[in-house]
Amino acid sequence: MSKHNVVSDADQVPFLPSSTTLPPCIVLGLETQIGLGIVRELGRAGVPVIGIAHESSAIGLASRYLTRSLVIQEPRSAQLLAAIHALGEELGACCLLAVSEANLSWLAQHRQDFGRVRPVVPQEETLAIVLDKQRTLQAGRDVGLTVPQTVEPTSMQHVTELAATFTFPAVLKWKDPNKIAKKLAALGLQLVKAEYVQTPSEFQAAAGRYAPLGEWPMMQAYCAGMGLGQFFYMCKGQAVRRFQHLRIAEWPPEGGFSSVCDAVALHHHVELQEKSIALLRHIGWEGVAMVEYRWDPLTDRAVLMEINGRYWGSYPLAVHCKAGFALLAYHEGSGLALPQLPPPRQDIRCRMVATEIKRLARIFLQPKLIADRSFRVRRTWELWRFITDFLRPNVRYYVWSIRDMKPLMADLRNLFRKSH
Repeated sequence: MSKHNVVSDADQVPFLPSSTTLPPCIVLGLETQIGLGIVRELGRAGVPVIGIAHESSAIGLASRYLTRSLVIQEPRSAQLLAAIHALGEELGACCLLAVSEANLSWLAQHRQDFGRVRPVVPQEETLAIVLDKQRTLQAGRDVGLTVPQTVEPTSMQHVTELAATFTFPAVLKWKDPNKIAKKLAALGLQLVKAEYVQTPSEFQAAAGRYAPLGEWPMMQAYCAGMGLGQFFYMCKGQAVRRFQHLRIAEWPPEGGFSSVCDAVALHHHVELQEKSIALLRHIGWEGVAMVEYRWDPLTDRAVLMEINGRYWGSYPLAVHCKAGFALLAYHEGSGLALPQLPPPRQDIRCRMVATEIKRLARIFLQPKLIADRSFRVRRTWELWRFITDFLRPNVRYYVWSIRDMKPLMADLRNLFRKSH
């Protein structure tokens, strides 16, 4: 393996403590709080963790819970495949957990090529369903879930027809962002994961950008409410672990990923949990998954948005609550009996302060950039919550940990570099 493509920290940290009997686990994708959370969860359980990152600045590389680390500069490459295969030859049989959908797809395609390393990934066909939002919504209809009105334009003529008949406001989303990203980039177009259009003319203007591509994002009816995530570990068709959270604040403010989220007690939304499990069974899903809804607290109406067949952006909340999803995947992927875990905590709030600051700046200084015009701007409430959350004893953080402080330092360095 080329030294230019692979950087090893093995000389700095001994690989395997002689006292351990647990097989090692490889974690692919340390650039975000998700991979960092997985490393911390496994490391605290005594699992020797080998981390692979694509960037030397990845915050997960700074974690004290890593036993060893590699930096492979080219993602999903022959060099990465060779590095993983070599680790299996050196370490013996072990499993691999990955973060991103792109890496999961790549691992699923090459699952037989990693030698003694077993990637914990879903089957390709099952993964293809959750990566395609149209297929996901159809599966939701099949099990009786409420889904948003959704149409996929096929031509500019179709766009004109939809502009005259669809109920606005609406949100434009690509049915498979991973597949369309390269096509957009080739035409100099930006991938916009969710674009709000308030009127027929706004819709036509947005759709017009994609006329050279000949493909258009789905048009989805706007759904009021908050992000409600339900999380499961499916094993042989059974939900052996469940957890749920509510998004308290999101970036961007009108909806995206959570910058603040609360664990929700499992005696809430019980019927919806069972429907989520029925959905995962219906598509034959095994392993970890997030079923995401837009939930309106005023009407108690929950509308299916998507399935994330991966570890999600707010995974640190699950780690702080000791939900143990990565630990379950590690045990199953290593051929070990699933551990008996205590009930997860249900009283924790988790936040990403840097994203919260960016969110406050948008609300206070750039409210006209908030695309959802129904978003209620409450400046005093937002600022008060931001300040008082520092004083609440049940608040935890996406990156900061008193027992593992270096990732925050790495994150601050990255933010400084980006701002200069």
